[in-house]
Amino acid sequence: MPVVLKEMKQNVDKKLSRSKDFTKGKESEARFLILHNDDVNTFEYVIDSLILICDHDSNQAEQCAYITHHKGKCDVKKGTYMVLDIMRQALLDRGLQVTID
Repeated sequence: MPVVLKEMKQNVDKKLSRSKDFTKGKESEARFLILHNDDVNTFEYVIDSLILICDHDSNQAEQCAYITHHKGKCDVKKGTYMVLDIMRQALLDRGLQVTID
C-alpha cells in the first residue's frame, strides 16, 4: 500500500477509534452511508476506496461498486452518524459522491 494511502487509513482509523458515541436519541440511531454513481471514478478506484475507508473485503467492495453503477446508489455501511460521517468525509476527500441517510 502506498505511503499516502497508509497514512489516510491510519487517520481514518484514529478518528473512528475516538468517535465513541455517547449520545442518545437520533444521533445514536443506525444510519446508512450511501455511495452515489458518477461518471468520473473507475470501478477499481471505487473498490479500492471502499476497502481502504469502509473496511470492505474485495468481494463486498466490488458488489457495492456494481450495484451503485447499475442502480445509481448503494448503501455501503450502516452505523451511527458520528462514525459514518468520518467515512463520508474520507470518501469525499477521495472524490466519491456519498451521503448519509
